[in-house]
Parts: sequence; C-alpha cells; structure tokens
Amino acid sequence: MQDLLEDELNNLGLIPEQCPCDEYLIYIQLLEEWNQAYNLTAIKEPKQIITRHIINSLSVLPYIKGMHCLDVGTGAGLPGIVLALAQPDKKWVLLDNSQKKVRFLRHVKHQLCIDNIEIIQSRIEEYVPTISFDTVICRAFAPLKRLLQQTGHLVTSSNQLLAMKGEAADDEIQELAEHNFQIKIFDLPSSDLGAKSKLVKIQKLN
Repeated sequence: MQDLLEDELNNLGLIPEQCPCDEYLIYIQLLEEWNQAYNLTAIKEPKQIITRHIINSLSVLPYIKGMHCLDVGTGAGLPGIVLALAQPDKKWVLLDNSQKKVRFLRHVKHQLCIDNIEIIQSRIEEYVPTISFDTVICRAFAPLKRLLQQTGHLVTSSNQLLAMKGEAADDEIQELAEHNFQIKIFDLPSSDLGAKSKLVKIQKLN
C-alpha cells in the first residue's frame, strides 16, 4: 500500500517524503473500517481508494488559493481531509448534512490530531459562515447550476468556487451561459484511465 501511494505521489509530481503518507494510510484504514458498517463511499478497495480518492483529491492542490477553505458536501472528507493534511497552514471547514459522515470525520480528526479543520453538520443553503472563504470546493456534489444556487451566498468576486467533475462537465457548463460568472476548465491528472476528471473554476464577475 505504501509503495503504491508513494508511486502515485511521484506520478503527480509530489515528493512522498514531504507528504503525510502515514496519515493517509491511517485514513484509508479508518475509511475501510467504517465503510463496512456505514457505506461512506462506493469505492472500498484500498488500492482504488488511493488512486480514485487520495490522488484525485491531491490533484487540485495547485488550484487551492488563500488561507480559508470550505469543502461543501465533504462526505467522507474528500477532498477536505486529504488537502488539510497536505496543507496544514490552511484552515478548512468541512461541511456535510449527514450525521454518520460527520461522526466519521470527527473520529478521523481525533485519530489523526488534525488541528486545521472544523467539521460542521448543516445543509449548505442554511450554512452562515462567520468568515469569508478564499476557496470553496466540492467533489461530485451537485450539477453546476444547482451548485451555484446552493452556494450563491458564499461565492463573491474576490474568491473562487472549484467543482471537481467528471467528463460531463461540458454539458453542465452550457447551462450556465446566462449567469454572471467567469468559468475555466482544467483537466486533472489521473492514473486511473477509467476515471477522467475535470476541475471547473468559477468566479463571480463584478
């Protein structure tokens, strides 16, 4: 497992010795254990968790801006837990409305002693933050049009919304043509040929 993780990190251009590999392996173990009872993620095989969850989450590292970040609909902590471990200098809020997933996240935070995350159970529409976020990110959360409706109160002209999407992102973007947003699309690197993904960067125009 560790060899595979280190190989995948190298392929992503990251230096394994500078990454929290031990924490990632413990996180994978915790995810395996909780998946047996709570079905947190559809992907349960450890090797696929590395390639399709850990590495996919880390692929957005170059696009994370600012010190305050929000992971909307974080689920089992993807990508929030993975990115918070990789960038301990940034402050993360992980938001999800599922009680069982929030319980898991709090367990992970305690087991790994992650000091730079705050876990909140709430619907995104009802969430009123006490700070402004520099980056709002979500992974496989909702179609872009609905995502913007739900996160509209969090997106401004001075921050960014990042949506990790599959190959259907182009169709969803067409539905946003009449909205007042600047939209950019980036292909994310992946070692899994069957799991192409894209990053949609959305910024509100003045």
